[in-house]
Amino acid sequence: LRAMMKQRNVSSLEELISLARELGVGMIACEMSREVMGIRDSGVVAGLESGGVASFLADALKSRTSLFI
Repeated sequence: LRAMMKQRNVSSLEELISLARELGVGMIACEMSREVMGIRDSGVVAGLESGGVASFLADALKSRTSLFI
């Protein structure tokens, strides 16, 4: 993924996350996806909230825009 992003001149994941934080974007790492992919806490970007579908839906109800990726 990183190679594809670089090849297509797309900002790095770290740069995109930093920009999102500057803009006040709230982000939740999906617990189920992390478990399925074997991603440990140490593999998650620092300060990123972790939650399940219920957490996402609760926040999405209060938001003007929601993305589920």
